[in-house]
This record gives sequence, structure tokens and C-alpha cells, in this order.
Amino acid sequence: MKKIIYLFLFPVLVIGQTSIDNVDILFQNKQYAQAEKNIIQFLESHPSDLKAIELLGDTFGHQKKWDEAITEYKKLVEANSSNANYHYKYGGALGMKALENKFKAIGFIGDVKASFIKAAELDPKHIDARWALVELFMQIPGVFGGSKNKSLQYAQELENLSKVDGYLAKGYIYEYDNEPELAEKFYKLAIHEGGSLTCFDKLTNLYESKKEPKKAIQNIEEAQKKHQRNALHYQIGKVAAEYNVELQKGEQCLQVYLKNYSPEDGVPKAWAHYRLAQINTYKNNKTEALKHINIALEELPKIKTFKEQKKKILSM
Repeated sequence: MKKIIYLFLFPVLVIGQTSIDNVDILFQNKQYAQAEKNIIQFLESHPSDLKAIELLGDTFGHQKKWDEAITEYKKLVEANSSNANYHYKYGGALGMKALENKFKAIGFIGDVKASFIKAAELDPKHIDARWALVELFMQIPGVFGGSKNKSLQYAQELENLSKVDGYLAKGYIYEYDNEPELAEKFYKLAIHEGGSLTCFDKLTNLYESKKEPKKAIQNIEEAQKKHQRNALHYQIGKVAAEYNVELQKGEQCLQVYLKNYSPEDGVPKAWAHYRLAQINTYKNNKTEALKHINIALEELPKIKTFKEQKKKILSM
């Protein structure tokens, strides 16, 4: 649920250029503490400005100040109880608070559930609220209202709004319920319907969780054909290195990744060298493995995994 309800922190940032200067820029630069100060100063003279209150709640959320965020979002709900997004954000902040303290989570479940349900009722097209309910009903115990059937109900509502979201939601439900064949079916339907990297990633992660690395690699290759992303070369190399399969293909993909690397690819080059060290360790090529692990450690010397891999290589 954490990934879904965290989406509530991405608002429309501009509330009027004459109102709060540079708040949108501060959000873009992740300068949330400064944005908080600016908004609080603005609210001193405009205490009833709902957009400013919402933004203040968002700044607290980005800083994981969940109690403060809850306070601001509750003000919004009380000021305008017919606004679906206010209920969604309030429920999201409560949910994040619950995730931080599982001993107190029981006391939050009812309000979290009620807030998301209210958001879904108020806005028949609110996709994020329905996603949150899919995850919530799967994750909470039955004694507190958890229900696979209810999750499937909201997944069907998602499918009626967006086939891709509906298929992904059903895939999530069946994966969570340890029904991998049904999960695979719906993730494949999502790929066929939408084909986004997210769809491919869900199926790849399913295959990895079920220890089916060859299927994972095949799926990543299909994603690469469609999206042509250098980062996918790393993903193939990673699976090959972690599961000791298709080592030649994995090594070639990692070399391509390094050759075409840019910061936008996301994974530092050091990790590609680490994967190459893993592959060459499997191949009993100590010299090549040592070369790559030394490069990895030179770039990121504090990574424990790299140090452990070097000890393994030196003991060959």
C-alpha cells in the first residue's frame, strides 16, 4: 500500500503567482522545508486558503511529518467534505502513519478505509483511491475487514475506468494471494493492452519471485524491443548474474549498458561492474572478475555487497 498512497503527495503546485512565490520551483527542487516556511508565512494572513493548506500538508508529507500532514488534510476534509481528493490525501497520510508504527496501526485502519471509500464514492473516476482500496483490503487481516473479494470489486471498478489499471490490480491481487498463474495472466493482459514499462516490470518481478529467471529475461527482452531503454540491458545482466543463467547474454548486455550509459539510466555503472564480477566468478575467470569488482569498489567503496564479492573472488 505504501507505493500507492504515497501518490497523494503530488499535487498541482501553483496556487497563484501573487500568492506564494516560488513554491512550485521549491517543490520541483525538493526543497520542502523552505516551501513549508513560505506557505506557513502565507497562511498567517490567509488562514482559510484551502490550496495553501493542501500544499502545507504536502510539504509535511514529503518530509514524512505524518502527524502534521494529518492535521492539515483533516482541515481540508472538514472545510469541504465533498472533495474526493481531500479524503484520499487524509486517508493516505493516516495510512503512512500506520505503516510507521504497526503497534498503533490497528487504531488507524478504520479511518484509512473510510477515507479511501469516501473518496471513491465521491469521485467515480478516482483511480488512485481505488488502487489504495485494492491494496488495503488485501493487506489488512480479515478481522479488520480485509477481503480478497472487496479487492477484486475495486479492481473491476479500475478495469471499467482503465483496462490496464484493472489488469494490473488483478495481477497484484493474485500475486499477493500466491496464485502466480492468474497473476501472470493478468500482467500479460496489461502488457498487451498498454505495454508500459510498469506492465513489463510487474511480470518480470513475478517471474523473479517465483525463481523463473529465464522467463524474466525473455520478458525484459520483449520490453527492450518495445521501449529501447538502455536500463533494460542492465536488468537482463542483473537477472543473469543473480541466478547464474544465460551468462553470455548477461555479460553482453552489461557491456552494452556500460557503453551507452547516461545518468538517466538510473543504476550507477559500479553496479554493472559488480554484476560482471559475479558473472566472471561463475565462469571461474578470476582476473576478469577482480578487474570489475575493483572498478565497482573504486566508484562506490562503501557498498558491503561489493566487499563481500571481492572476498569471494580472492578466495577462488
